Amino acid sequence: MDFDLSEEQRLLKDSVDRLMADRYDFESRQRYAKEPEGWSRDLWSAYAELGLLALPFDEAHGGFGGGPVETMTIMEAFGRSLALEPYLATVILGGGLIQHGGSDEQKAVYLPQVATGDLRLAFAHTERQSRYDLFDIGTTARRDGGSFVLDGQKSVVLHGDSADKILVSARVAGSRRDRDGIGLFLVDANAPGLSRRGYPTQDGQRAAEVTLEGVRVDANNVIGNPEGALPVIERVTDVAIAALAAEAIGAMDEMLKLTVDYLKTRRQFNTTIGSFQVLQHRSSEVFIAVEQGRSMAMFAAMMAQDRNAEERRKAISAAKVQIGRSGRFVGQQAVQLHGGVGMTMEYKVGHLFKRVTMIDILFGDADHHLSKLAEAGGLMAA
Repeated sequence: MDFDLSEEQRLLKDSVDRLMADRYDFESRQRYAKEPEGWSRDLWSAYAELGLLALPFDEAHGGFGGGPVETMTIMEAFGRSLALEPYLATVILGGGLIQHGGSDEQKAVYLPQVATGDLRLAFAHTERQSRYDLFDIGTTARRDGGSFVLDGQKSVVLHGDSADKILVSARVAGSRRDRDGIGLFLVDANAPGLSRRGYPTQDGQRAAEVTLEGVRVDANNVIGNPEGALPVIERVTDVAIAALAAEAIGAMDEMLKLTVDYLKTRRQFNTTIGSFQVLQHRSSEVFIAVEQGRSMAMFAAMMAQDRNAEERRKAISAAKVQIGRSGRFVGQQAVQLHGGVGMTMEYKVGHLFKRVTMIDILFGDADHHLSKLAEAGGLMAA
């Protein structure tokens, strides 16, 4: 199998890497985090000009028809720079739900706006009791004539405080943990009855608690089958996990680079500490962990669009397990090898470790996906 990038993919990688190197050093990131929305609108416009926001969508909807390899390239660069902008929330989750579940009219209306950077989306799905189960939905959607009325609460809505529209999952029929009966609704962020409480997360990103009290949604804002949205949600979540795996690899790469550079410059006992064999061995172990994670991130990218949901889920779970384990090991070793400076707010390594830890938790940590993989009989049949 050929893992080399095509000429177009190499050009994309060079463009994204150059943009992030020029405009997203660690000091700039700290400045962007202090902006009102917790990220840079100027950088968001730059992403749009470069075509990054349009990349996954079909040409008919203002996109470039890019696939998971292109997404992986972008997310790795974002991971190295600790990008704060709502790319995952808007393009991969929100845009992906409309792309895979929306009607032709919905795609034609909303996806071009996402591609130009004029529309920001968020996906309100997680609830306090649901943990990692995508089918555990207590928020209700009651039919009322030709519309639906939504009631419930959603937690940790990524970039929900700055979104223009929010995709809300709600139960139209069945009990709380039924797989059937779940609908997906596109709600204006300023709709009557919808309230948001935004807050920073541990890794410097933004999230929101969203409360819906009698929020009315017209039938033309229902995404797909109002009682059969779960397969679309699962598919887009798998794509998001593959993207997060690539972001984690970018962050781990950066931790390895910073650590090796530190070992080459930090002096103790009249020599650089990188000359000590035990620390060279430790660095080699970190490198191996990064490469193990990279191989599984590539596997996740290859399988993210597989139509066989069972095989796709096994591949994604296997990648999540390795990314979680590699991320923890790389982060722990990077901080320890840096000593006290690795834990300071003024140094990048600790922030990278925080982001990798949050990626492990998003959509199920390594332990959760290991149990799922065991229930499915493993990645490959015995």
